[in-house]
Amino acid sequence: MLHLAPLRRPANNGTGRNGSLTPIDPTTGKPGKQVPVDDPYNMYFMPDGSAAIVVDEALRQLDLRDPQTMALKSIIPTPTCPGINHADFAADNSYAIFTCEYGDGGLAKIDLKNQKVLGHLDLSKMGMPQDIRLSPDGKVFYVADMMNDGVFLIDGNSFKEIGFIPTGIGAHGFVVSRDGKRLYVSNRGSHKMEQGRAGGPGSVTVIDFATRSVVAQWPIPDGGSPDMGNVSADGKQLWLSGRFDSEVYMIDTANGAVTKIRVGVEPHGLTVWPQPGRYSQGHTGNMR
Repeated sequence: MLHLAPLRRPANNGTGRNGSLTPIDPTTGKPGKQVPVDDPYNMYFMPDGSAAIVVDEALRQLDLRDPQTMALKSIIPTPTCPGINHADFAADNSYAIFTCEYGDGGLAKIDLKNQKVLGHLDLSKMGMPQDIRLSPDGKVFYVADMMNDGVFLIDGNSFKEIGFIPTGIGAHGFVVSRDGKRLYVSNRGSHKMEQGRAGGPGSVTVIDFATRSVVAQWPIPDGGSPDMGNVSADGKQLWLSGRFDSEVYMIDTANGAVTKIRVGVEPHGLTVWPQPGRYSQGHTGNMR
C-alpha cells in the first residue's frame, strides 16, 4: 500500500526557543505559514498517528503536538539524555528508543502509552550515538556511533547492549534496503565538526541483517561526507546527502557505483518520495 502524506513539515532548527516548522504542500511544492516551535532538531510521528513528536534537543524533551495543527499536547522531559536526537520504534509500537548525542552518549527508552522515560542505557564505549534503526525482524536496534566508527547492537526489550560492528569513520546514518535484507550505513568521514580526529574519507558500509556482518564497503570517490537519505521505491538507488561537500550522492545498490550531484551548502539529509508503507514515522521518509 502506498501512503502519501497530505503535508510535509520540514523542521527549521533554531537556538533554544527560536525554531519553526514549515508545512509544504507536496502537490505544489509551495510552503505554508511557519509554525513556531522549540528547537525542532528532528521530527517523528506516534505509530498510532495521535501526535507528531518534535525532538527538542536543546531543552532535553519531546514535544507531542497535534499532527495537523501542531498545537502542543504534552511534553515528555528527558533530563538524562543530553542532545536527544534520532529514534525508532519497537515492533509492537509500545516504546521508542532515542539516541543521546552529547555528554557520555547513550540511549533513552520511552514508554509511548504512558509518555515517560523507562530508562537510560550507557554504551560500553563512550561516544556520540546518531541514527538508530530496528531490524526488520523486530529483534535488534542498530545504533550508529560517530566517534566509535561503528554500530552498536541493542536488545530493545531488555534494553541491553549485545554487540558492536565496526563500519567506517564517523558512522552516522541508516537506510534499510527495499527487500529488508541489508542495512546501509553512511560513514560521514572526519571533517570540521569532528575535532581532534585523524582525517578520513566517507563511505557506505553494507551490513547483512541475517548474519549481522559486513558484506560490502563502498568508498565515496575523492572523500565525501555521506549523511542521511533513503532508497528509491524500486530499491536500486541509495540517495544520501553529502553534508560537508555541498553535494548529493546517488549510489547503485547493485555495485556501489557513486554519482555526485552539486547542491547548496551543507545538505543535512534528504528523502526520496513516494515510499511504500502504511504510515509515516517521520525523519527522512521512514515508513512502516
